[in-house]
Amino acid sequence: MSMQLNSVGIIILSAGRGTRMNSDKAKVLHKINGKPMIRYVAQTAKNVAENCIVFVIGHQAEQVKKTVSDFGDFEFAYQHEQLGTGHAVTCGLPFLPDYVNDVLILSGDVPLLTSETVIRLIRDHKSAKRDLTLLAVNIDNPEGYGRVFYDENMNVTKIVEEADATIDQKRVKTVNSGIYCVDKNFLSSALKKIDSDNSQKEYYLTDIIQIGYSQGKKVGALVSDDYEEVVGVNSLKDLNKAENILINRIK
Repeated sequence: MSMQLNSVGIIILSAGRGTRMNSDKAKVLHKINGKPMIRYVAQTAKNVAENCIVFVIGHQAEQVKKTVSDFGDFEFAYQHEQLGTGHAVTCGLPFLPDYVNDVLILSGDVPLLTSETVIRLIRDHKSAKRDLTLLAVNIDNPEGYGRVFYDENMNVTKIVEEADATIDQKRVKTVNSGIYCVDKNFLSSALKKIDSDNSQKEYYLTDIIQIGYSQGKKVGALVSDDYEEVVGVNSLKDLNKAENILINRIK
């Protein structure tokens, strides 16, 4: 493992039920090409950080734990109430070892992300000496995704979620993938400042971007040119789309 990667810990958000899947099964247990989608994320994480990996689990926690436990020596943090992504990371952070300087945050429902892109994100974050770097992507139809906003110096100022966006903000085509690399000390302090004053009444992890920017922290984005890598699975339609992408990739 390179020096740039050996101080990185990974938190994988995998607690959600996924109500739009029309299934009682935890979202991350739905299969893509015969394998639970969480296994793809686990493999990517292992390629990057070996065993310094924490899964945040909640809905059907024991089944999710069992699905990945034979795959590596992982830590598990329980999110007993699903209060949003910010709350989930708060649950997972104490399980990372003290030597971790930067935290990579992955989503259990973004199964097609490659370890090569993740390593590129980490190296971009470290070489630019940022406090926070998010993985963004430009797409023609950004519906459903949080929009990324910059200042005149290309510092990321904030993410606006679809549910909270104005008509003008919804026209922005640079979207957040939900994948981040964050300085651990900054992350720990910023999480304490998040509130749930939004349409979903949840603690959005994305709020740490605006918190960091307002504090003069260095906040930036690596913009990927591959939208298919960051496809999120929130419905059976998304699941089918991800499977088709994966099959084409294998071919």
